[in-house]
Amino acid sequence: MPKRTTPNKPPRPLRAAGLMSGTSADGVSVAFVDVRGRRVRLLGHLDVPYTPAFRRRVFELFDPATSRVDAICRMNFQLGEIFAGALNAAAKHCRVPLASLDVIGSHGQTIYHCPPARGRAGSTLQIGEPAVIAERTGVTTVADFRPADVAAGGQGAPLVPLADWLLFAHRARHRVVQNIGGIANLTWLPARAGLADVLAFDTGPGNMILDRLASLITRGRLAYDRDGLLAAQGRVCPKLLAHLLRHPFLRQRPPKSTGRETFGLPFTDALLARSKAMGISPLDTLATATAFTAASIARAYRFLPSWPAEVILCGGGARNPTLVSHLGRELSPARVVLMDTLGIPAEAKESVSFALLAVRTLLGQSGNVPSATGARHHVVLGKIVAGAGLPSNRQSLG
Repeated sequence: MPKRTTPNKPPRPLRAAGLMSGTSADGVSVAFVDVRGRRVRLLGHLDVPYTPAFRRRVFELFDPATSRVDAICRMNFQLGEIFAGALNAAAKHCRVPLASLDVIGSHGQTIYHCPPARGRAGSTLQIGEPAVIAERTGVTTVADFRPADVAAGGQGAPLVPLADWLLFAHRARHRVVQNIGGIANLTWLPARAGLADVLAFDTGPGNMILDRLASLITRGRLAYDRDGLLAAQGRVCPKLLAHLLRHPFLRQRPPKSTGRETFGLPFTDALLARSKAMGISPLDTLATATAFTAASIARAYRFLPSWPAEVILCGGGARNPTLVSHLGRELSPARVVLMDTLGIPAEAKESVSFALLAVRTLLGQSGNVPSATGARHHVVLGKIVAGAGLPSNRQSLG
């Protein structure tokens, strides 16, 4: 009699958590996903804010005048504790047992990003000690994703295009995934895109300037322009807007990345000084900065092979109706949609992305997209800290 065979069972999904704190430094976004091949299922997500006092301490690290090596060293471990605490809180909120996780992907908190330029090697620094996260959770943790790409000659950013391609590439439509965090970045996904067809780069400021202006206008009462209500009370100053749109970063061809070093406090303080000299009110300055953010995003689309049919918005700026209204006009005739309508909450996409990147690192697969970052070749991203979890956590990868 012929020997009976049993069909091979597909491998179970790998379960991952992603941790993200962006350039706005307003807290930790946590997402849980199951990953099997290109199939991704979101299990839950939670945003855990920093306290105002702790956020101020993080911002002190961004300024070379106030940043000290001992403060960076201490904050590295304190952020590790906060990331671990946020993960524990999110696990309880989403009813995802830590023992069910195979890996955690932690982006960390960027405190300095200096992309390569002519005659200058690149460098980047993210803190939030992964050894602390692994120790407190018992789960293997992957962190520090950017340096491997920078070492290979890349910008180290953006790192989410691979996840964008896995989640949102469409057979028939040219799409752009437009993230508006502290810094804004886009991922170009042409119809039927292979990974080599993907383009991605930072477009310029996102919420960074707007957050600072909103805080100053409200004397610290608001950390951001909630629902764009403050900007909606002001009027756009065409002369100031024209000045802002002459910024050299907007003319720079991709691959390119930027950060707080370019559009942070010195930029915003200079903007305020110019607007005051021009007799422009704070609300009108905020309205103009909001229009600038939208216009700077739209101007980046001239570097794409063609205009997209659909733009998918994510990040905190996707919740600013005034900004989104400007974008709708600037990006016409593209259809602008919120990522929530496609099954991933706009605030969760970045943390979902780093969960996916952690899975790829655990499997020994590359995570960067050289056509986006400018790296010489594909690299496996991140550094792995083994967790001390139960054997039931572990899955054979061989």
